[in-house]
Amino acid sequence: MKKTALLLVTGCISLFSFSQQINKIINATAVERIEKVLSSDDMMGRKTFTAGIDKAADFIASEFATTKLKYFDKQNSFFQEFAMVKAKPVEIKGLIDGDSLNTSNVAANTTQANININSLADFQVVVVSKEDDFSAKVFPLFDLEKNLLILVDTAHAKRFKGIQRFAGNAKFTSPVSQIFILSSNLHPTTINLQIKNQVNSQPLKNVLGYLPGKSKPDEYVIFSCHYDHLGIGKPNKDQDSIYNGANDDAAGTAAVIMLSKYFSQLKGKNERSIIFVAFCAEEMGGYGSRYFSKQLNPDKVIAMFNIEMIGTESKWGVNSAYITGFEKSNMGIILQANLADSKFKFEPDPYPKQNLFYRSDNATLAALGVPAHTISTSKMDSEPFYHTLDDEIETLDMNNMAEIIKAIAISSKTIVSGKDTPTRVSKEK
Repeated sequence: MKKTALLLVTGCISLFSFSQQINKIINATAVERIEKVLSSDDMMGRKTFTAGIDKAADFIASEFATTKLKYFDKQNSFFQEFAMVKAKPVEIKGLIDGDSLNTSNVAANTTQANININSLADFQVVVVSKEDDFSAKVFPLFDLEKNLLILVDTAHAKRFKGIQRFAGNAKFTSPVSQIFILSSNLHPTTINLQIKNQVNSQPLKNVLGYLPGKSKPDEYVIFSCHYDHLGIGKPNKDQDSIYNGANDDAAGTAAVIMLSKYFSQLKGKNERSIIFVAFCAEEMGGYGSRYFSKQLNPDKVIAMFNIEMIGTESKWGVNSAYITGFEKSNMGIILQANLADSKFKFEPDPYPKQNLFYRSDNATLAALGVPAHTISTSKMDSEPFYHTLDDEIETLDMNNMAEIIKAIAISSKTIVSGKDTPTRVSKEK
């Protein structure tokens, strides 16, 4: 009985010490300090390809340095640098069955400087008719590594303008091109089209820190977020023009920084290696996470905790968050089991129709079979400040944020320690 009592006392002391330790590292004051910097006007909305996002990257790197994280793989800094290409049309001219082709009815999703099409046989032809669901027909085409000529019925003229804007975005270098033509003639017999583009390379960088695992260094657990936002827009009635993105996703970035500090101070108790990464270019297509995913063997990634918009209460109130794709692996079950003595609860995604599982930076690794899930509290059916100028630090609940971050830290402990391995997500065909 004395032995049992001693074990109980020792266990209580250990639990109390653990609680005290995590509260000293992860708390509302510490979270607010990071939030204030990332969502300040000095960051100019952290838009991709601006001085503001570079300033944010430098701040995150400085936090990783203070935490004494290591550089990942063969990098010589906390920056994982890569480039994207932007092709701006200089000239578009030609004919399709005698009808003129120009900048008003042609969009070229390409990184090539010059495109010449003299025969319909040069490209695979896809027709988007008046009756087609535009999104369902068009968006999957962007993932095909094929030269495509896409004929779009004029009934989709408004959506075509969106394609023109999208085609003008920077993208990864690719040898293939997707040419969209807005026309009432969906079955032409002849084409002659010349496109000349001004091509510029644009640098980007993810911010990565690394804690090597003790006994399983080649197995990775990832804690991620995106640190970019929307930049500067038109002034509102209060003359505010900066999209500060306090919740989207300075909140997730603050969480990743706080988690890096927590796990670093455990001093080598992580059996698996941990990667802390803040992605760039999420708002323009998830290019940061897409590049990052290509640098890893997905079979070595055990789990990915992607954290996005945790600054406001979930639909269930405080001490709760949801996990996108909850049913696609048993990771959520593992996390909740580790919180058995806590008030905190992870819930399945309550917004399945919004397809959130494939709309954030977890998507690329999830498609490769990794149990990669996003943790969020954002009420996606009614979040009042989502992508608005009012997404300011004053709208966030720092105490609840701290509790969410602590819950992520505690719930991940058996995965980080190597005790639990989540089931894999079914790979996309």
